[in-house]
Amino acid sequence: MTVSTKTARAPAHAAHRTGTLSPVERDVLWDMEEHFWTSDADNARATTATNAVMIFPYPPGILQGDQIWTHLRQRTGWRSVVMAERRVTRSGDLAILTYRVSAEKADVPILRALCASTYLNDDDRWLRLSHQQTTVT
Repeated sequence: MTVSTKTARAPAHAAHRTGTLSPVERDVLWDMEEHFWTSDADNARATTATNAVMIFPYPPGILQGDQIWTHLRQRTGWRSVVMAERRVTRSGDLAILTYRVSAEKADVPILRALCASTYLNDDDRWLRLSHQQTTVT
């Protein structure tokens, strides 16, 4: 049986098209991600899509929409955040930031976690669609 070159090619749908971010776009996204940790919940809300999904170590677990802001009002404002092993993946209007974080604030043990945030470029404005933290022990 002979397979034509045309059928052997990878599908041309969006998941197979990758791109790169400009240095400015990278800086904007990493700055948004750092402010997500160090600013208040209102700042995080301003850069997050309305029906975003966030996954935090249990409890609280999986949160969506307004549930996120109830949780974050009590848990924002880390005084120092170090993001290592930074990676960015882009496909079309989506960008995924992945990193290892070490975050610190008063009266709370240092948080060490693996994190991922997905952003959508919506009319030249980046909005967070999802965020996940997996605690590292």
